[in-house]
Amino acid sequence: MAAAMASQGERAVLEEEFKWLLQEEVHAVLRQLQDILKEASHRFALPTSGSGGAVKQENFVLSTSGTDQVKGVMTLQGDALCQADVNLKMPRNNQLLHFAFREDKQWKLQQIQDARNHVNQAIYLLMNRDVNYQFKTGLEVLKLMDAVMLQLSRARNRLTTPATLTLPEIASSGLTKMFTPTLPPDILVNFYINLNKLCLTVYQLHVLQPSTTKNFKPAGGSVLHNPGAMFEFGSQRYEVSHVHKVECVVPWLNDALVFFTVSLQLCQQLKDKISVFSSYWNYRPY
Repeated sequence: MAAAMASQGERAVLEEEFKWLLQEEVHAVLRQLQDILKEASHRFALPTSGSGGAVKQENFVLSTSGTDQVKGVMTLQGDALCQADVNLKMPRNNQLLHFAFREDKQWKLQQIQDARNHVNQAIYLLMNRDVNYQFKTGLEVLKLMDAVMLQLSRARNRLTTPATLTLPEIASSGLTKMFTPTLPPDILVNFYINLNKLCLTVYQLHVLQPSTTKNFKPAGGSVLHNPGAMFEFGSQRYEVSHVHKVECVVPWLNDALVFFTVSLQLCQQLKDKISVFSSYWNYRPY
C-alpha cells in the first residue's frame, strides 16, 4: 500500500515536472534557438546598415601553400561572387594568363543560397505559432525538433558537401562565359564552398588526338578531378594535364557552421529531456 502511494507520489512529481517542461522550458529553448538562427541568417546577408541596407562586399585573396601557379582575388557579396580576378601561370612556358569577370556578370553560389534558405525555413518552423501557444504532448515537441534539425542538417550539408560534377558539366557551365577575355578552350574553372572556405579549381587540358593509343575512359562526377581524367565535350576528347586549387577562409561561414552545431545540440538536448520521461514506469507523455 505504502509502495503504491509512493509510486503515485513519484508519478505526480513527474507529471508536474513534465508540465513545467512543456509550458516553460520548451518555450525558453525555442526562443534561444530563434536568436541563434537569426544570427546565423544575418551572417549570410551582412547588410551594411540596418536590415534594408545593401549587402557588404568582401574581398578575399585565394592562395595555396603548394604552388603559385594560380592567384586570385574574389569579391563576395552575400551568396554572389560579383568580381573575380585570376592569374594563371602556364607550366610549360611560364606564360601568364589573366582573366576576370565581365562587369555585367556575377556568379551565384548555390550552396550559400540553399543553406540560407534552410536556416530561414528552420526559423519559420520555430516561430509558426501564436505567442500564447502551449504544447500539449511530448510527441508534438519531438516532431518540431525533428523538423528543425532536418533543416539545420541540410543547411550544414550544403556547406560541407560540395556538388560532384562531371568535367562536361563544368565545361558547359555558365561560369565559362563569365570571363573577359574569354577562357581558352583548354582551361576549365569551378568555384565551390567547402566548409568555411571559398575554393577555386583550375583545370588545364590537352586534346586527345584520334590517333592516340590511350584507352579513353570518361571520368565520372567528382568534387575535384585529378590529372589524367578524360572527358568528351562537343566533338573533342580531352585529358586533364594539370589541376590547381586555391582557397580562402570566409569567417562568417565558419560562424554559421558553429551556430548550426550549437542549434542541433540544443534540439537534441530538448529531445533527450522529453524522452527521459518515457523511461519511468511506462510513463509516456505522448
